[in-house]
Amino acid sequence: MKAPPGIDKAATVADSHLVETRVDSVEILKGRFLHAMRDTVRLPDNTEATREYVIHPGAVMIVAQLDDGRLVLERQYRYPVQAVMLEFPAGKLDAGEASLACAQRELLEETGYTAREWARAGVLHPVISYSTEFIDIWFARGLTLGPRKLDAGEFLDVFTATTAELLAWCASGKVTDAKTLTGALWLQNVLSGAWTLDWQAATI
Repeated sequence: MKAPPGIDKAATVADSHLVETRVDSVEILKGRFLHAMRDTVRLPDNTEATREYVIHPGAVMIVAQLDDGRLVLERQYRYPVQAVMLEFPAGKLDAGEASLACAQRELLEETGYTAREWARAGVLHPVISYSTEFIDIWFARGLTLGPRKLDAGEFLDVFTATTAELLAWCASGKVTDAKTLTGALWLQNVLSGAWTLDWQAATI
């Protein structure tokens, strides 16, 4: 199994006393979206154990800011947790789709916004204990609003909020979505000047 995006495979050379080696692999489920596996692995002490995990195609998240600094956010019902969640716009990569193209497509489809400039901030791995999922973090600015293009069966509200409001919701527990909490952390550091972004013009 290759390392997920953002993982430095070379770093494992010094960590050989921690590495688990796959001995066998069995497919548990192959769905339209998720692919579940059960692997037998050899542990560093030469004993064996079982690891169950989900293969995920990867995704993007967009921290989109209006010219006045307000953020584009969404409210969406998430069935697994049976709750309406407050989130940054996001979506999964289609097969063979480039990360920036996915970010531009998802922002347009879900919110109706297109952006003049984009910057890739980094990557996060939200559930490292049981999934290969990674989420590329993109920032977008120079927004223009147009019609949304929601997928069939997709229902969500789009609204805007200030950075102060978002951070207050994170602090109070109103925001619990991992990617949005990470996006808020990134945003806070970018605004303070502690972290920088390399902006590029939109490709579409």
